[in-house]
This record gives sequence, C-alpha cells and structure tokens, in this order.
Amino acid sequence: MDLPRLSIPPRIKVLEALGALADGRVRRVRENLFEVASSDSSRKYSVYVERIGFREFRACSTDNGTVYRGYIGYPIIAVMAYSGYIRRDRDVEKALSGIPWRKLNEELRKYALVESEVLKLVSSRGVNPRSVSYAVEKTMEELRKLAVFFDSSVCGVSREEETAS
Repeated sequence: MDLPRLSIPPRIKVLEALGALADGRVRRVRENLFEVASSDSSRKYSVYVERIGFREFRACSTDNGTVYRGYIGYPIIAVMAYSGYIRRDRDVEKALSGIPWRKLNEELRKYALVESEVLKLVSSRGVNPRSVSYAVEKTMEELRKLAVFFDSSVCGVSREEETAS
C-alpha cells in the first residue's frame, strides 16, 4: 500500500474523541463516511474510516492533526470507537461530556495542561481520574496495534492541504 501511515496521536486526542462520543457529535453520513462536530460546533470534520485488513484501516479526516501533523486525529478515533473497531468505555465518555475542548486548547496551549484541567474537572464530577487515564492508555495501546493509512481522496482534502503538511 502506497498510502502514508498516520502516527499515534497525543493522549489528549483520545480524551477529545471520547468527549465527542459522549456529546453525540459523531454522525454517520453513509457507509464509512461520518461527520464529527467540534466541541463548540463551529467546525464540522468529514471523516472516512474503512477496515482494509485485520488491523489495517484506510482513513481520512479534515481535522488539523490528521491533515497537517500526520497523526490519527480525534475525529478518526471517535469514528473508530463509534464503529466498534476500538473499545468504548461509556462511563468515561459520560465523565467527559460537555467539555469545551477548543476553548481549553486555545487558552492553555499545551496538551499536558489541558489534560490536567480535564482530569480535575472529571474529579469534580465524582469520577476517579485514574479510571479516565486508564481508559486513555488502553485506547492508546489499541491504536499502537493498528495501521491507519491516510487517504486524502476519501474525505475531500485538497492536494494543497495534503502537501502543506
């Protein structure tokens, strides 16, 4: 396969994906094609995920992490969980509902600070932050075992966007 392989994302992207699931921001458009809305609904990402082998996927998402940084962006993670390709922890998802991810990312500007803030928030909701961290690590382990290949042709990423990364 001649497609580039997406790298493993920062941990915070798993948390964002679980939040997107909790908030019902993942919508199937048709087979393998989805739309994922940002936490403030200002952006909608086109996401395509197709299983092509036992642990291999062809995917695309119009989010910045996927297009410009070459990692498995949170919309792809959310779609993979929604589709049953990776495990879900609905209790952890519920704990991550209603979090203003975009606002936190813009204000704190460092993923470690955002994760720390989110863990404080879930703790204030009566959820053990260790259970959230455990769910993130389990998802990261699953992602490390997969090969996710970026195919810009399946979700409308222009050639200019792809080559800018």
